Amino acid sequence: MDAAKPKIVKEIRVDVDKCTGCKTCEMACSAVHAMPKYSIMNPARSRIKVIMDEQNDVYVPIRAGEYTKAECNGRNLYVINGKEYSECSFCPASCPSRDSFKEPDSGLPLKCDMCENQSLPEPMCVQVCQPGALTYVERQEERTEVEEEKHGEMEIGLESLVKRYGLRDVIDTVARMARNSR
Repeated sequence: MDAAKPKIVKEIRVDVDKCTGCKTCEMACSAVHAMPKYSIMNPARSRIKVIMDEQNDVYVPIRAGEYTKAECNGRNLYVINGKEYSECSFCPASCPSRDSFKEPDSGLPLKCDMCENQSLPEPMCVQVCQPGALTYVERQEERTEVEEEKHGEMEIGLESLVKRYGLRDVIDTVARMARNSR
């Protein structure tokens, strides 16, 4: 049996004490992921969102996490000093019950990819964060268990399209695109 190779874990750490709420990270993220790159800035397409925690008077950058097919049970509202807060406020998931971290045109879920496909030394949001609230860290972690197989981004996207438009329409569209690309 082969010894498990160490896994490189990439993290973006957040220091809320330094975040000014400027949302430059949102704009840069949307620009670097635009097609073509840098052609548009639209925070609705960003994989990071800056939320204001009014109770603690701080800004909190939240990165898009894994897509979840099911809604959570957290439908509680809290009233603190006359302001309402939901449990969804600081959730990083793209889920069926809200529009956060979904591509606005297609409804496909967005997930932070750490700008790995962008040939950047570190994620764009970290590079543009002037106050230093976002920092990029790589560390090694020993693997103790066999990791579960995860759906690739393409499979998740296709599943979302099938759910929204139906399998027949997705197959017809892919076939039409294949014919047009010849």
